[in-house]
Amino acid sequence: MAGKVTVVGAGFYGSTTAQRIAEYNIVDTVVLTDILEGKSEGLALDMNQSRSIEGFETKIVGQTTTVDGGGYEAIAGSDVVIITAGLPRKPGMSRMDLIETNAKIVRGVAENIAKHAPNSVIIVVSNPLDEMTALTQLASGFPKERVLGQAGMLDTARFTHFVAEELNVPVASVQTLTLGSHGDTMVPVPSRCTVDGKPLADLLPAEKIEELVVRTRNGGAEVVALLKTGSAYYAPSAAAARMAKAVIEDSGAVMPVCAWVDGEYGIEGVYLGVEAQIGKCGVRKVVETKLTDSELSELKAASVAVREKQADVAGL
Repeated sequence: MAGKVTVVGAGFYGSTTAQRIAEYNIVDTVVLTDILEGKSEGLALDMNQSRSIEGFETKIVGQTTTVDGGGYEAIAGSDVVIITAGLPRKPGMSRMDLIETNAKIVRGVAENIAKHAPNSVIIVVSNPLDEMTALTQLASGFPKERVLGQAGMLDTARFTHFVAEELNVPVASVQTLTLGSHGDTMVPVPSRCTVDGKPLADLLPAEKIEELVVRTRNGGAEVVALLKTGSAYYAPSAAAARMAKAVIEDSGAVMPVCAWVDGEYGIEGVYLGVEAQIGKCGVRKVVETKLTDSELSELKAASVAVREKQADVAGL
């Protein structure tokens, strides 16, 4: 066993992601960093004490970092760095409301990753997701395939859960897919949704499918409204950890992620939610799936909306 994964930000999302990756037992070390002094060290100590119970050998290292880059030497040699740093949403906030605050945080993190872990693959989970992924690539200067965002995995998992609940079937029997942005221009792909291999459209009326699509699009806000403080982290951390696992194992798994699209689907030069094959270099290739005409036009519309917002972040 070799390898090292860093999770930047030791909030609920970051700490749960670190725990999941450690419990996979696929790397030597997971580094958890945070700017709150002692927080990541305390969480790491707690997680390490669970190793004999859960049966994993991965060591978790906590490291306090400073705004001026102190402490980042702990991430040296990381194969994957997951950026969870930033403020979570409060009830009533959109992901876009976080853009200026989180842009400053994410830019600083990306610059420190480039300095201390220049050969890593970066997985971004900070909101607003598509914009922060684009900003991370600009600030790090990394090749575009080595910077990707976590969104489609989570949105697809939410869609799958809602379909399974509606039809009262095991989640394992349900296949769904969402593309586009992590937000208002999310594009669920009903033509790729099946239950035990049967098209979803044969099992549910169109208006019910649309209802589930809307609930998926608002999946994060629904959790935020119920929690009142903080935002979702169990499903998001599962998604980010699976992406990191695909990189560490160089598995070639095909997953819906936020990746650089340049020509696929006739879309040029934008970070967008698409299916991609994931390996040790990050995105091996974008996988073009067959879409209906209306799904393709929705994906193109999403790319236009996201491209405008990503142009804005360059100056943040």
